[in-house]
Amino acid sequence: MEKERSIDRLARILIFLGAAAIVCTLCWYFRSVLVYIITAFVVSLIGHPVMNLLRKIRIRGKAAPDPVLAVISLVILSSVLVFVVTQVIPIVSGIVRDVSIMNTRDEMLHRNVLDQINQWIISVIPWVGTDFDVAQLLLGKLSELTDLSSVPGIVGSVASAVAKIAVGVFSVLFISFFFIKDEGLVGRIIAALVSDKVEERVEKTINDIRRLLSRYFVGLLVEIAGVIVLNLLGLWLIARIGFSYAIGIAFIAGLLNVIPYVGPLVGEVIGVVLCVILKYGAVAGLDVNIWIYALIVFGIMLAVQLVDNFIYQPLIYSTSIKASPLEIFIVLLISGKIGGAVGMLVAIPAYTVIRVIASRFFYEYKAVRRLIPDRENI
Repeated sequence: MEKERSIDRLARILIFLGAAAIVCTLCWYFRSVLVYIITAFVVSLIGHPVMNLLRKIRIRGKAAPDPVLAVISLVILSSVLVFVVTQVIPIVSGIVRDVSIMNTRDEMLHRNVLDQINQWIISVIPWVGTDFDVAQLLLGKLSELTDLSSVPGIVGSVASAVAKIAVGVFSVLFISFFFIKDEGLVGRIIAALVSDKVEERVEKTINDIRRLLSRYFVGLLVEIAGVIVLNLLGLWLIARIGFSYAIGIAFIAGLLNVIPYVGPLVGEVIGVVLCVILKYGAVAGLDVNIWIYALIVFGIMLAVQLVDNFIYQPLIYSTSIKASPLEIFIVLLISGKIGGAVGMLVAIPAYTVIRVIASRFFYEYKAVRRLIPDRENI
């Protein structure tokens, strides 16, 4: 009898492994569709708070139907994205173009200003090589990020790129509409795939994950906007770099700030170098010594980063995903070691999912109870 139970247990394990292998194979084969669904789910997480705000608007005591509110929410999100792409990206491209012109036009600038920066970096980090040029490095990287002509090469042709982008955008918007319109749709879909015994718990788990991730992504957007605004005001009003230049540099720093720990440092270095080049090339900025000016710009961006570290991030991480700063720090260290910058980007959302699942299905274990003492308020 014991032998039969062991065989049955082994058979169940083999069946489970086989089913898992089939699921993984299907996910890999249909990975583009999976990316659309995940992207739409993230969009819906950001769209739900917008839709909840729209529900408070009442005409003759009645709110608009949910399908209409979902469409309006998508229009608002799409308009913000289009505004950023059409207004801010050209400013960043303009900075790259201006700095390139200044760098090639003003040989005296390159010899007296940039060579000092290059020599200092070479003395601090000798392995970069004696021919290291920080301006060329930054311009090359920024040009890659803002050069849309590289897109067709990735997908094979311009027509193919446009078609794929159009299909992707339409698919994401179409799926997002249903996810936003019905907040519990994802939970019901996943709950329908499990046994009746755990269906209710699975649906509650998905709803908890959706709620926490929605807070996180909205908070992340608020954090990016806050960093951009503070950097913009500091560079424009204190460093006097010029409004358009300040917007572009602040936008770069805000986007890089999404990458924990590494991103803010890279953003500060890029900001200081660009401000120094623009000051002596476009005659913009405070009339002070190069090193004093560089320290002023670095101090402005460092102050913004301190505000982010001690005000923005604790509010976002602690209130959105209900995790302590120590947990987040350890998770980011591990994910950075495993997956680098990409791993750090997805670390917090992935940890949130794991944390909620552990609180709902493995709370009987002591380690989970100590890590999540109050799972009802997670």
